Amino acid sequence: MKVLIVEDETSAYENLKVILQELSPSTQIVANTESVAKTVHWLKSNPLPDLIFMDIHLSDASAFTIFDRMEVETPIVFTTAYDQYAIDAFRVNSIDYLLKPLKVAAVQHALEKFEKLNRTELVGYLERLSQLAPSPRYKDILLVPLKDKLKPVRVSEISFFYTSDKNTSLYLSDGGCLPFSKNLEQVMLMLDPSEFFRANKQYIIRRASVTDITIWFDNRLLVTMDVEVPERIYISKNRASDFKDWMMRE
Repeated sequence: MKVLIVEDETSAYENLKVILQELSPSTQIVANTESVAKTVHWLKSNPLPDLIFMDIHLSDASAFTIFDRMEVETPIVFTTAYDQYAIDAFRVNSIDYLLKPLKVAAVQHALEKFEKLNRTELVGYLERLSQLAPSPRYKDILLVPLKDKLKPVRVSEISFFYTSDKNTSLYLSDGGCLPFSKNLEQVMLMLDPSEFFRANKQYIIRRASVTDITIWFDNRLLVTMDVEVPERIYISKNRASDFKDWMMRE
C-alpha cells in the first residue's frame, strides 16, 4: 500500500511513520507534504497513493482548501484535534478521524476500516469530501485588548504579526505596534491565506505590505516590508517555492 502523509509537524510525521511501519511493514510512504500548495502540486504531479493521512491545520492554510483547488480521488484519514461535532462530520465524510497524538490502536482501526471498504463505499466517501470545505469566513476587523478597552483594527491596515518570547504583536502599515493576545497559529486561522503568509516561526506577513524580496545564500529569501521590522524576515529554502506562488497568486 502506498501512503501520502500530509503533515507539517516533524514529530507527528515521524510518529505516524513509525506506527505505519510497525503495523504494516510493506507500506510505502511515498511522500510527506507540509502545506496546501505542496500537497496540491504533488497530487497533480505524481501517481495517486492508495491512502492519505492528512492533518487539517497545515503551514499555509486549512487542508480543506485543497478540496477547493482540485478534486481529490484518494481516500483520506484526517489527523488533528477538533471538537466533537467536527469529529463526527469527518468520520462520516472520510475513512476515519484520528486524534493527536496518534495511537497504534487508532491507526490500526483506520487501516482495517480502509481495507474492508467496498468500491461503492469508497466512491461515496470521495464524493462527500467536498462537504468538508465550507466557505471560509475571515476577519475584516480584529479587536485588540488595550488595558480596559478593545481597539478595533482593520486587517487591511496590518503589515505583519511578530512573536518573540511567546508574546505576539501586530505591526500596522503606519508604523504603529500593538500587543495581541493570540499566538501565530490562532492568528493564521483568522486571516485570509491569500493575503497573509506564515513566513516562519516568528512572522505572519501581509502580501500587500511586501516591498522587496532578496535571494539570500542557501536559496533563502529575505523579505522587506513597508515598515521597519524587529528582525529580518527570512523564508526558508523549503518554503521559498510556496512563498513565490503565494506572491504571484491572482
